[in-house]
Amino acid sequence: MRTAFVRRTVLSASAVSLALLATACGESDKTDAKGDTKPSVSAPASASAPAAKGKPEAELAGLILTPADLPDHVVKPATPEEVKEGAKVTTDKPACLPVAQAQSMAAIGAPAGVARVKFVPKGKDVGPNATAEEKAKAGVDALGGTVTSVALASYDGAGAEEAFAGFKKAAAACASGYEIATQGEEPGKVTKVGPSSPIAAGDEAVAYTVKLEGEGETVLTELVVVRKGNSLVSFYSLSITGDAEQPRAAIVVQAKKLG
Repeated sequence: MRTAFVRRTVLSASAVSLALLATACGESDKTDAKGDTKPSVSAPASASAPAAKGKPEAELAGLILTPADLPDHVVKPATPEEVKEGAKVTTDKPACLPVAQAQSMAAIGAPAGVARVKFVPKGKDVGPNATAEEKAKAGVDALGGTVTSVALASYDGAGAEEAFAGFKKAAAACASGYEIATQGEEPGKVTKVGPSSPIAAGDEAVAYTVKLEGEGETVLTELVVVRKGNSLVSFYSLSITGDAEQPRAAIVVQAKKLG
């Protein structure tokens, strides 16, 4: 049996997949399977951006990923309930909170606005003449795809740089793990925050594999945070298979949309 948190994590991936795929069918967009994690390498930081005003959520909605950006995925906004739950996230180690926030689409630091979406690969297009069995199989195959939650935040002045630095510091300090929960829920155990395949995107980027464990079960999730100017975007990926994939193509597309 999985612990409550590990079980909720996997069930959450399943539920999100089902919700996103309710009007689409297709196959998983699998990428290379992960082996041992490799050292993460940030893209060279650019010169400090001039003081700027952060954008509100309404403006960020035009900058975050859309179905047109990811035609092979189902892309939908986060629900109000998901936003509310993310805002309640807590950790047993206060220093680890920024990492838990990035896992939960919650704001890191004090942004002027945040926009949130989630996406999952479409299933295989089996065509209008497909049998019911073929359509069902395509839907089941799609559920094996990685579900990714994205939070795009915009900050005043150097707020994005400060939030990015704070996140990196938290990830380093919490490499050995922490407990994470939302209010009223049983805590779950994160046992490792380790470097994942490096990402070259934006002005700065870091990538981690976050390991969740409980009662002999292990779930590997992927967490990437990218800064571009005064914007910060987090990508948290998980799969009902227990082994998520890093959504590299989507990360590159999102970074380009930020300029």
